Amino acid sequence: MATLAAPAKTGETTRERIAREAALLFQRKGFHGTGMADVLAAAGVPKGSLYHHFPNGKADLALAAADWASGSLLGIVEDAFASATRWDDGVATLSHKLAKLFEESGRWAGCPITSTLFTNEEDERSRAATAAHLDRWTEAVARHAARMGCDDPAARAEGMWMAVQGAWTLSRVRRTGDPLRRVPRLLGLAPEPR
Repeated sequence: MATLAAPAKTGETTRERIAREAALLFQRKGFHGTGMADVLAAAGVPKGSLYHHFPNGKADLALAAADWASGSLLGIVEDAFASATRWDDGVATLSHKLAKLFEESGRWAGCPITSTLFTNEEDERSRAATAAHLDRWTEAVARHAARMGCDDPAARAEGMWMAVQGAWTLSRVRRTGDPLRRVPRLLGLAPEPR
């Protein structure tokens, strides 16, 4: 899976569909650029459904959307590292998958989590949720680094995500996934030729 634009799954609840569509819109248009009417139209639900599932409106919806996006991104991480036997190869595969995700999202979309949650630094719930998601991503990558015998797996994982976040920003500015593809080189890694 290289895209967050996953189709609806069988048995998906109305709440999950709303969260999925909101996540995709927040990533493309940002939290402030996405109106509730946009979410309702994309999810194909009436206004009452939105407030039934998200009583506090957009703030609650953003948290649920970030949960959905984070779970999807963790799937991409697991897919990238699952067959890798070397750290360098896992990072290279993940970098290419993220570049593809960026390009499929329209070449201007933000990070699926920070574009949704990290828009109001005074909102403690959003800040804490952003930190929790980024910690889960780091822990997932660190587990793979440990499995591959890397020294200081947590530091390697954190350094990789720092490079990815910076590369994602450059990709947005340049409207190309190439900075994301260069993450392994930035980290001094030598992936096997593809």
